[in-house]
Amino acid sequence: MIHIRAYQVKDLVPMTELMFDLGYPTSVDSMKNRMSIIENLTEYATYVAEIAEKVVGMIGIRQIYSYEEDGFVTQISLLVTKKEYEGRGIGTALVRFAEEWAKERHSPMLYLTSGIKPERVRAHEFYKTLGFETSGYRFTKKLK
Repeated sequence: MIHIRAYQVKDLVPMTELMFDLGYPTSVDSMKNRMSIIENLTEYATYVAEIAEKVVGMIGIRQIYSYEEDGFVTQISLLVTKKEYEGRGIGTALVRFAEEWAKERHSPMLYLTSGIKPERVRAHEFYKTLGFETSGYRFTKKLK
């Protein structure tokens, strides 16, 4: 059974491992620093998915006030499932949790961005099965 709960400091090591699975290797110290900031941002929330008390997935969500319409929209800013647990409904459970979280906050839209890379094709198909539509491109620019 999948249990979703709020992030706790004890989750830093498994969260760091999940970042590797997502393709963003980092250290426990870096995750600790990031989370110490994110925890204090009231519009951000981090949740983990557990199976048998083992962290097997996580989701980061945040509310952003919209320029295009009145009100807040909700962004899934991070979603990852432990590689060896993929296909067990963890990602679906986390997205459904985010949907309810957004609805409770009267957010009319849930969105996410995902890179256009071959390794993300499966993720894109997954999002489509959950009702997400492709609505644009993401442009990034590294600043020096």
